[in-house]
Amino acid sequence: MSGPGISVVICVYTEDRWEHILAAVSSVRAQSYPARETLLVVDHNPALRARLERAYRDEEQVRVLPNSGPRGLSAGRNTGIAASRGEVIAFLDDDAVAERDWLRRFAEAYADPRVLAVGGRTEPVWASGRRPVWFPEEFDWVVGCTYRGLPPGRVRVRNVLGGNASFRRTAFEAAGGFATGIGRDGGHRPLGGEETELCIRLARARPDAVLLVDDRAVIHHRVPRPRERFAYFRSRAYAEGLSKALVARSVGAARGLESERRYATRVLPAGVVRGLRDALLGRPGGAGRAGAIVAGVLTAAGGFAVGSVRARRGSYAFAKTGGRTGGPHE
Repeated sequence: MSGPGISVVICVYTEDRWEHILAAVSSVRAQSYPARETLLVVDHNPALRARLERAYRDEEQVRVLPNSGPRGLSAGRNTGIAASRGEVIAFLDDDAVAERDWLRRFAEAYADPRVLAVGGRTEPVWASGRRPVWFPEEFDWVVGCTYRGLPPGRVRVRNVLGGNASFRRTAFEAAGGFATGIGRDGGHRPLGGEETELCIRLARARPDAVLLVDDRAVIHHRVPRPRERFAYFRSRAYAEGLSKALVARSVGAARGLESERRYATRVLPAGVVRGLRDALLGRPGGAGRAGAIVAGVLTAAGGFAVGSVRARRGSYAFAKTGGRTGGPHE
């Protein structure tokens, strides 16, 4: 096998996703470009860890290990980075499955030595069988998926999206690992933004770094029924505002909100116009999509305002991880 060895890290936390975890691992096994190893990092759940160890005890290419840092996705990923052996570390959500050529597309992009991170396209799999008519594609990031407004093809980006992403090991050696205290931590508030903060930090540490998204590197991400509801949409938009305030505090507003400004001034207004046009033409959900975009923007702005005040008051604490191995926490 020519090309970089790729370790795949899947962070898991609940037995409720047991079948999804098995499906995620199976999709990695079926890759046309084989993974060097698959690491299942268990977030402070001994029962799940024991069950996974029994399930994969005869699998040499699958390792189960506990999150060695504080509870949360960032520390889990850092644990996987530190334990991995590949030149490239790829991250797959525990409720997603990768298409057969997912890792091959990543490997092809790393033929350029300047490339330090590559992301892919994440498609939603709606529990109800289809997208809710009111749910705008511009807000698919709410459910962890690729959203309308991102450029097609293999393109250079500010940051990759964490559920379908890969990094060269040297990226973590240069910038450290994921910051704890920004992303999801098992609490009720669906925070995010840890991959954005890391990518901006990486660009500062390595100004020559190239970060890409290749929309041929596809995974399919399950969206459970509770996340199809407007209440979750609103909660996630608010949490994104909180997260962006933390990212801006960490790396500065100029870089932390650069892409978001373009998204808010170009992509979203076009989405509102499209929704209103569909409503005038009698197409289902047009007015709902336009209204959801407006509500999402206002809710995220409110979260950002609250998060900015809390950040100034020191109500949030987070740690950037550093060091040559990108270890769990320092």
